[in-house]
Amino acid sequence: MTILPLSLAENSSPDALRAFLAECREAARRDSRMKLVSISLAVDALDPLAVLESIFEPGEPHFYAERPGIGSALAGAEVALAHEAHGPGRFAAVQQFVDDTLAHTIAVGDVTAPFGGPHFFAAFAFHDEVEPGEPFPAARVFVPRWQVARAGDVTTAVANVPVAPDADLDALTARLWHAHGKFRDFTYATCDSDVGGVPSPRIPNLRGDGTPPTSEVQPAFHAHETGDYRAAVARALGRIAGGEFQKIVLARAQDVTVRQPLHPLRVLNGLRQRYPDCYAFSLSNGCGQSFIGASPERLVRVSQGVLETEALAGSAPRGAGASEDAALAAGLLASEKDLREHRLVLDSIVRRLESLGLQLEFAAKPGVRRLANVQHLHTPVRAVLPDSVRLLDALTRLHPTPAVGGSPREAAVAHIRELEGFPRGLYAGALGWLNARGGGEFFVGIRSALVDGAAARVFAGAGIVAGSVPENEFAETELKFKALLDALLQ
Repeated sequence: MTILPLSLAENSSPDALRAFLAECREAARRDSRMKLVSISLAVDALDPLAVLESIFEPGEPHFYAERPGIGSALAGAEVALAHEAHGPGRFAAVQQFVDDTLAHTIAVGDVTAPFGGPHFFAAFAFHDEVEPGEPFPAARVFVPRWQVARAGDVTTAVANVPVAPDADLDALTARLWHAHGKFRDFTYATCDSDVGGVPSPRIPNLRGDGTPPTSEVQPAFHAHETGDYRAAVARALGRIAGGEFQKIVLARAQDVTVRQPLHPLRVLNGLRQRYPDCYAFSLSNGCGQSFIGASPERLVRVSQGVLETEALAGSAPRGAGASEDAALAAGLLASEKDLREHRLVLDSIVRRLESLGLQLEFAAKPGVRRLANVQHLHTPVRAVLPDSVRLLDALTRLHPTPAVGGSPREAAVAHIRELEGFPRGLYAGALGWLNARGGGEFFVGIRSALVDGAAARVFAGAGIVAGSVPENEFAETELKFKALLDALLQ
C-alpha cells in the first residue's frame, strides 16, 4: 500500500480532491491497473450502528461488528471491491485478494488512526463448500465504499473508491466530496417506522385463505424445528462409544415467522444492549438476507504482532442470585465431563498453532467466563506472531475449532450435516475483518440467526461427548436460543 502525506485539512476543497484523483488515475494508466483509493478522516464521535441505520439500504451489502463492553465498533457498507472463493483453498484465495488489492492501494489521511485505512470484511461458511441456494458463499471478502469505526473515544471514517484508468474524475470527486461533508457533520436519520428513508416493508396479516384475520388474538410468532435433536444426540453418542470420534458439536435450527418483517439492525441493537460482552454482528448479502448474532467466542485476533485466541467450551446456566451463580460456576469447574470437553478444544488449538511454530502462553487451569444467560469454561491463549505467519494462516489452522466442530476434527465434521439434517451456512463459520497493517479480528458465528423478511432461522448448538445426556443438551440449546428469540421478538 502506498501512503501519501496529503493533508486533508490543507487540501480541503473539491478542486484539490479532483487534482489528487487525477494523480491516482494517472498511476492507474501507467500500471494498466485499477487503483483503490482510501481516504481516512478522524471525525467527531459517532455511533457506527446508528450511522449504518441512518443510511441503510436493503439492496446493499453491509458488515457490522461491535464489542459494546470495550467501546469498539466497526461498520461498513456498499462494495468497492469484492471476491468470492470456495474449497479447501478459500482462506489462501482471500489472502491473495487482500495482497493484490493492497499492492495497488493509495491511502491518504488519518491512515494510522484506530481503524484507519482500508479494511477487508470477510465471512467464511462452516464448510469449505455450501449447498445450492444458500444465501452466502463459502467465502466472501469485500472492501466497503464507506466505513465508520469507533475505538474508545476515537471515531474514524474511511471512504474507498476504485479509480480505473478511464475513471470519470468529476463523478468521483462529487461522490467523495459528498461523503467527506456527510461524515464531517453527520446527521442521524430518525423515523418511527423507517430507517435511512427506506420504508420498512409491511405485509398484511392474513389467514391461510387470504382473508383478513378476525378479532381473535394472533400469536406473536410461530416456530418450527428442523429434525429431532434428542435423537440426533443419541445417535452421536452411539458413534462416540464406537470410537468414530471423541466429540461432536450438534446444533438445532428453528424456523421462526413473525407478524411483521424483521429489520436486522433493530434486532442487532437489542442484542448489543442485552449482551455487551459478546460480539454483536450483522452481515447482509444485499439481496434481503442478513446473518446476525451475539457471539461470545473470539476465534483469533492479531494486533501489534500479538495473536490472541481462546478455548471456550463447557457450559452452565447463570444462577438467580449470587450464591446460586457461584455454586453453578464451582460445579462447572469441577465437572469431569465439561473439563474434558474444554480440554479437547484447548489441546486442538495448541496443536494446530504450534504447527506454525508459535510459542503459546496460557493458564494451566480454565477460568469461568460469565455472560448474561450462560457461563463457560474459558482459557485465553496468546503468542507473539513472527513475520512469516499472518492472521489468515492461523485462521486456516483453527477453523473449525472443536468448540463448534468436534474432535478429531475431520472425523466429527464429516458427520455433522447427516446428524443435524440442515445446512449450516455461516452458522459456526468465521466472520471478521483484516486491515492493511496485518491486524484483524475474527469471531465464531454462533448464537446467531439468518433473517429474511418476516422469517428467521435461529441456531443453537452444544458439544456432545461421552457422558452427555440428550435431555440436558436440549436444555442447554434452549438457553442459547433465548438470546436470539428475545431480540427477535422485542
